[in-house]
Amino acid sequence: MERSPALILAHGCFEDVHGKVAHGLVRGTDRFDIVAVIDPDCAGHDAGTLLDGRPRNIPVFASIEAALAQGRRRPAVAIVGMATHGGRFTETLRAALFEAAAAGLSLVNGLHDLAGDDPEIAAETARHGASILDLRRPKAVAELHFWTGQIHGVAAPRIAVLGTDCALGKRTTARLLTQALNADGIRTEMIYTGQTGWMQGGRYGLILDALPNDFVSGELEHAILTCYREVRPDLIILEGQSALRNPSGPCGAELLLSGAAAGVILQHAPGRRHYDGFEGSRFRIPPVEDEIRLIEHYGVPVLGVSLNGRDSGPEGLREAQRRLARTLDVPVVCPLEDGVTDLLPPLRALLEREEVA
Repeated sequence: MERSPALILAHGCFEDVHGKVAHGLVRGTDRFDIVAVIDPDCAGHDAGTLLDGRPRNIPVFASIEAALAQGRRRPAVAIVGMATHGGRFTETLRAALFEAAAAGLSLVNGLHDLAGDDPEIAAETARHGASILDLRRPKAVAELHFWTGQIHGVAAPRIAVLGTDCALGKRTTARLLTQALNADGIRTEMIYTGQTGWMQGGRYGLILDALPNDFVSGELEHAILTCYREVRPDLIILEGQSALRNPSGPCGAELLLSGAAAGVILQHAPGRRHYDGFEGSRFRIPPVEDEIRLIEHYGVPVLGVSLNGRDSGPEGLREAQRRLARTLDVPVVCPLEDGVTDLLPPLRALLEREEVA
């Protein structure tokens, strides 16, 4: 697909976990050509270097005006790269969206607040002949699907990438795993379930947060069925959202049951003690071993664990990896540091078992 040049709005959060949309787009997207990030807190740096020490020739600017004055390719799109609490616009973000609209940029927004419903932003965008895409705008009910059970006719096994919390790298692990499997000769497709997956160019998926609950299972099944009928992959990776026991938004059972997952890769941040947004509260994240037992009660095996080291530091991350590798009978990987190739053997073994069956 032809990639539209785009800048990312990440005001004050590019170096924070709530900049996860921006992080995904900086790491890679087939839908957009990212030419700039806007965040006055870290202006003057390369976004890739800030993110994980890998320069990507994506400069960070203090303002949209500064980014438009650069000598690089002019962006045509401004993307909201922030995952704000509750998916609401902050005053700073709303002002940035209006500024982008006034500069003639089209807007791509994945938050619950809809830019197209803001009269001033909508009018300014229309005045310049630009467009607004609100990814969480609900579809018409007539366009949605109920669950049918046809998922059990899909021969390609599904692997769900679940997590012990939200905002800890499930999508990144799913994307890296999809790439590694394809490179290893296993034809694999990823089903995205959030707005960033679409922004990164995913072909098949759904925006789970934009769906009435009655249709979540059916839309997941429909995405898997469409993927299987069109490209017949060997394996399908399902991107998880939130966590099974996150009290602010439990999620994951749909992938295990409605998506009929054959296995799970579990994402965990060993340095994080409480669910995101509930730091210091009684809402503590259960131990990995306990979460694995819960998943196995659904009848689905955990085939590997993937670690996020943001809150651990390098030594803490490695110690957690060594500890879990000793106590769990599955591979434990640090995807950003080492890649995910150690997860491939159990997935190959699962495919072989499915073929025999």
